[in-house]
Amino acid sequence: METPGNRFLRHSGWDALLVALALLHGIVLCFAPSILVVGVCLWWNANTISHNFIHLPFFRSRRINHAFSLYLTLLLGLPQTLWSGRHLAHHGQRPWRLRFSRLMFPEIAALAILWLVLIGVQPRFFFLVYLPGILLGLGLCQLHGYFEHARGTVSHHGGLYNALFFNDGYHVEHHLHPREHWRRLRLHRPDVIATSRWPSVLRWVERCSLDSLECLVLRSRLLQCFVLNRHERAFRRLLHHIPRVRHVGIVGGGLFPRTALVLRRLLPAARFTVIDANPRHLDLARKFLPDDVSFVQDFFEVDGNCSLAAGMDLVIIPLAFRGDRRSIYQRPPAPSVLVQDWLWRRQPVTAIVSIALLKRMNLVRQ
Repeated sequence: METPGNRFLRHSGWDALLVALALLHGIVLCFAPSILVVGVCLWWNANTISHNFIHLPFFRSRRINHAFSLYLTLLLGLPQTLWSGRHLAHHGQRPWRLRFSRLMFPEIAALAILWLVLIGVQPRFFFLVYLPGILLGLGLCQLHGYFEHARGTVSHHGGLYNALFFNDGYHVEHHLHPREHWRRLRLHRPDVIATSRWPSVLRWVERCSLDSLECLVLRSRLLQCFVLNRHERAFRRLLHHIPRVRHVGIVGGGLFPRTALVLRRLLPAARFTVIDANPRHLDLARKFLPDDVSFVQDFFEVDGNCSLAAGMDLVIIPLAFRGDRRSIYQRPPAPSVLVQDWLWRRQPVTAIVSIALLKRMNLVRQ
C-alpha cells in the first residue's frame, strides 16, 4: 500500500528515502571524491532524485522545495531549474528555450561561488577531478536519455535496475502518467508496450554487440560453421519436444540466416517464412537460402496474437528481438515458440546454444 504524505512531505513518506540519499550523495562527494564518483553520482541522481523532484516536488513547504532545489544544484553542478525547464519541455514535446527565472539566479550564483572557491582552494582537484567528473556524468545522462527514446519511448522492467533507480525503467508508463508518483508507475503498464531487456544506459549493446557479431559472422566461414554447429545441437534437443512442424516462422532471420539453414536440414518437409523489418538484411539472407523460403519485410509485433504468426506451428524469436520478450513467454504467438535468450534466462524446457556466446534457447507453448 502506498505510504501517504505527511505534514512535511507532500506526496509520500517514501520520498524521505530520496532526501536521505541526496544527503548521502553530498557526504560521499565531500569525503571520497573522484572522477568516477562525481560522474556516476551525477548520472544516478539526475535520473532518480532530481528527476522525481522535477515532477513532484517532495515538500509541502515552498521554501523548503526552493532550498532543496538549490542543494541539488550544488550537488549536480548544474542549476536544477535549468534542468527542470529542459525536461518539462521534453515531456511537452516542444522545443526548449533558455529562460531565466527568479529561482534560477540564486542557483547560478551559488554554483558560481562554489566553483570559484574550489578553483581558489583546490585548483588541481577542480580541473583534474571535478570538471572531468561533471563531463562524465553529463555524458552518461546524454547516453541515458538518447537510448530511452532512440526507437520511440522504451521501458525496462528489470527488478534490480528499478530498485536502484526508483522505477526509472518504467519510462513509457512515466510518459503516459508524468504526474504519477514513482512508487505507482508499475501499476500503469499498458498491455502492449515497447521494452528492452537492457537499462537505457546499456542499451547500445543491442545495436553494437549483437549486430556487430552478425556482421562479423557474415565475413568469416569459420564463424559461420561455429554458429551453425552450436545452433543445430540446441535445435535437435528441443525439436524432440515439438509435435509435427509444417510451417516455421523465423523472426529477424536476416543477415546470416543460421536458423533457417539449420532447420531446413532438420525439418525438410516444413515451409519457412523469414520475417525481418530491414530490407537489407533480407537481401543478404536471400543469398544463402533457396527460392522456396518466403520473406516478409515487417515488424513482428509484441502482442501474442500477432497476425504474422497465423498458421505457423513454430516461431523462432532471436536474441536480438526488439520488443517485449516477456509477453512472448506469457502469450506465445504460435503453438510452439523457441525463444533465443541470454544464458541466465532459463526456462523449464531449454538447451544451451553456446556458453561462449552467453546464449540459450527456451521452448514455450500456447
